[in-house]
Amino acid sequence: MRLSVFLPFLAACVALNAWASEPKSRTLDIYWIDSEGGGSTLMVSPAGESVLVDTGNPGGRDAARIHKVATELAGLSRIDHVVITHFHGDHFGGLADLAQLMPVGTLYDKGITEAVPDQGGNALRWTMLSRPYRDAKVEQRVTLAAGDEVKLKQVEGLPPLSLRCLAANQKMIAPGSGQPLNPHTTSVADKAPDLSDNANSVVLLLAYGGFRFFDGGDLTWNAEKKLASPHNLAGEVDLYQVNHHGLDSSSHPLLVRSLAPTVAVFNNGPRKGTSQSAMDALKAVPGLKAIYQVHENVREDRQNNTAPEMIANHGDLGDGCAGHHLKCSVSADAKTYTVLVPSRGHSRVFETRAK
Repeated sequence: MRLSVFLPFLAACVALNAWASEPKSRTLDIYWIDSEGGGSTLMVSPAGESVLVDTGNPGGRDAARIHKVATELAGLSRIDHVVITHFHGDHFGGLADLAQLMPVGTLYDKGITEAVPDQGGNALRWTMLSRPYRDAKVEQRVTLAAGDEVKLKQVEGLPPLSLRCLAANQKMIAPGSGQPLNPHTTSVADKAPDLSDNANSVVLLLAYGGFRFFDGGDLTWNAEKKLASPHNLAGEVDLYQVNHHGLDSSSHPLLVRSLAPTVAVFNNGPRKGTSQSAMDALKAVPGLKAIYQVHENVREDRQNNTAPEMIANHGDLGDGCAGHHLKCSVSADAKTYTVLVPSRGHSRVFETRAK
């Protein structure tokens, strides 16, 4: 081959090889699955690894909805990691049903015991409710504590990805060395001690490059305050899954103001969540740009709804509800993220605030 012909051929081969070795444009995807006021948040990393936070209610409906989103929309054949934030039926109850529908890798929780997680709860009911969970077929089980991480695969050439436990069983991570006091303060009074397992919820922070997503399960008022005072242990975030579906026993104004989210998502039900106090706390955040809901609030306080196009499911349809989901896709470079409401044809792009 003549040199004049060989050199362009060689250059083309080098360019093709460089293109093949570059990371493809992959997103970090988050799905909020409708468990009718329960908890089901599915995250799929740029490497295709999946993390499901909470599994909805027992009975098959929520597990089927998770399975549908996971297989038909996210293209998954298994769930690699499941994190259970606390032991209430609307958060851990669907695990056994889901494990019958698809393989489940590692199951993380804050430690299940024979004792009833809610002080004063019914021991017999707890035994019956927890047995399917204990017997569910998973590959391994891990107990999470504050400071632990769910180890996730990294993709060469893409931003670092981490999922860290900030709190569990009301024990919080320690502040960083030299971390200043939270400049935000509050005069809001504490509430009566929460004797339910909500207060013991696992709190997670997902970070991808500069993008940050906070999922606090059903964490309640006094425990929320510990995350923000005297130090802001979570820092500021881009995306906030509103604690406890937006019930008025949660969303402490100090925590919400300290998180300073750009976007908030309610994984609520038609008659559960989006309380006036939660809405007020969010709307007091100067940089908040959007609120999304899995369900329209159909109670008498219908003023506590975001814009219709930002709500996945409308009306109180009961068993006839289609179970529409919400989705967030973070760009491969983590500089922008798009929130979608597929059932309404809505999408909106937001810029990540680099931390």
